Amino acid sequence: MRPLRRAALAALLLAAAALLGGCASLGYYAQAIGGHLELMRRARPVAEVIADPATPPALRARLQLTQRLRDYAVRELKLPDNDSYRRYADLGRDAAVWNVVAAPELSLTLKTWCFPIMGCVGYRGYYARGGAGAEAAALRAQGWETDVYGVPAYSTLGWSNWLGGDPLLNTFVNWPEGDLARLIFHELAHQVAYAADDTTFNESFAVSVQRIGGRRWLAAHADAAARAADAVERRRRDDFQALTRRYRDQLAALYASALPPAAMRERKAAVYAALRADYAILKRERWGGYAGYDAWFARADNASFGVLAAYDELVPQFERLFEHQGGDFRRYYAEVRRLAAMPRAERRAALAAEASPGGPDGRYPHPP
Repeated sequence: MRPLRRAALAALLLAAAALLGGCASLGYYAQAIGGHLELMRRARPVAEVIADPATPPALRARLQLTQRLRDYAVRELKLPDNDSYRRYADLGRDAAVWNVVAAPELSLTLKTWCFPIMGCVGYRGYYARGGAGAEAAALRAQGWETDVYGVPAYSTLGWSNWLGGDPLLNTFVNWPEGDLARLIFHELAHQVAYAADDTTFNESFAVSVQRIGGRRWLAAHADAAARAADAVERRRRDDFQALTRRYRDQLAALYASALPPAAMRERKAAVYAALRADYAILKRERWGGYAGYDAWFARADNASFGVLAAYDELVPQFERLFEHQGGDFRRYYAEVRRLAAMPRAERRAALAAEASPGGPDGRYPHPP
């Protein structure tokens, strides 16, 4: 990235931050801008890394796979054809950023923060784990339940394409083939459509694209071993989602009830204890002791459940909408962009109507 471009971008974003007011805002945006620019600075063209004799053979093979996935995303999924995921950066750490999320003691509704370009979202990202931890501690002192989790990748919604595009990162390039495919498809989907005031809409749409694209890639291009490994992981993921959705529904019903706060807190503690007990049974009896979800259940709280809702709440509606568009990605994306341009309440109502069996006026075939 040219120094003048870096300086121009930094000045522009700092000016936007200043408009939001306060030294705290400037400090936060300074770390965000510096962290992103450092990430971009580290990125090299994938072709250059592949050709470099110093590149380990295993990394070279993974990067070659990413480019096949990237080409497939354009050719078959009609995702943007630009410079994103055509460069690679090793950050020397296990996450691109660390997100902080927060929810009230007796609610699953996430606290939101508003940013230039991105709009209002239910998280606050930090390029250093310590910054995220300090923010979470401050929120806990105010009475919020918080969660801090590492994020392997993020999308700049296409804004970084003039600087070389969102890069591939060491934080995810060695993931299993199915997971790697889904991540690339997911992040590219954020460049297709984005509603600035609706995290759940945005993430559920991207998840729908990653699921559809991932299934198709694995069926057509992955070998038997990759498909088998993905099937095992998919069963675990389905079990996790079924378990957490059941308890999320219990918590939502509890928080919407007329119980006094003291009784609600007591019942809440019992729900979380039952959640962890059921997870122990699931881990032992169905997963053969697989411990990949241990950390999530150890720290699970209202904020953790709030994040899950953002990623899966509307996915079934989006998948039905894709079917109603004849499985045509271009038509699907056009419809999602149309919905994204609506006010939030109208958008949600229109999505529910469009995704209902038969569509809003019965002109679509009933999904299989």
